[in-house]
Amino acid sequence: MFQVKFFFKQLIATILAIFTMIGGIFVPVPEKDICMIAHRGYSGKYPENTALAFEKAAEHGSGGAETDIRRTKDGIYVTSHDSEVIYEDGSTLIIEENTYEQLTQKPLENKKTKDKVYLCTFKNYLEIMRDNDMVCFVELKGAFTDEQVKEIFQLAEETYCLEKCILQSFNFDNLIKAKELFPNLPVMLTYGTSDTGYERCFEYGISIDANLNQISDEMIEQFHERGLLVAAYTANNFMQLCYGKSYDLDFLESDYYA
Repeated sequence: MFQVKFFFKQLIATILAIFTMIGGIFVPVPEKDICMIAHRGYSGKYPENTALAFEKAAEHGSGGAETDIRRTKDGIYVTSHDSEVIYEDGSTLIIEENTYEQLTQKPLENKKTKDKVYLCTFKNYLEIMRDNDMVCFVELKGAFTDEQVKEIFQLAEETYCLEKCILQSFNFDNLIKAKELFPNLPVMLTYGTSDTGYERCFEYGISIDANLNQISDEMIEQFHERGLLVAAYTANNFMQLCYGKSYDLDFLESDYYA
């Protein structure tokens, strides 16, 4: 039954996308109260996880922005998905092995625009989110101690608002620890295409951010009836956008759409 429903929704999304692309018939995306989250900022058009990408996400109309957090050698929290940064001259540096000053001596590689961009701090990201009243999706990259997790979300509370932040992680134990440290911090299991057993979230009151191919009406209903949130990633073409918006999601992540 699940496969039949999945196929039907995919078919509808494909038809909507084809009609829109050929321009013969205008079919609007179904309007639902879904908060669009800019994945690593407006990363489809701007260098990901930079202040520029976060600012452009706000201008684009996104309801929030997702980012990845790493820690420099001197304890500064920065926004980067990868463990190393690549500069416009082709050189690289490992984030955890260098100080923030060393890491910001040169502009980052930027193949999308002509702007000079530099490594962004978590604090700067929070300030941009705060100034635009946006939701923060935060994923911790690498190993973090309990004390460091405290530092990260104390900074979030001081700079913006803890309730406007959502911690995401593939690591279930990290989410449980975070809930113990910050009872008011929303946490969300990142759920990939090969993952199983999301029901464990219910015992601990953990929400979910699932791959688009993993979501179902049944899953969403199970979370919502427990007062938990459901997000999906990543809608990067019109078919995926239509498919995501055919569900009763709370959040939908995208590199391109707002």
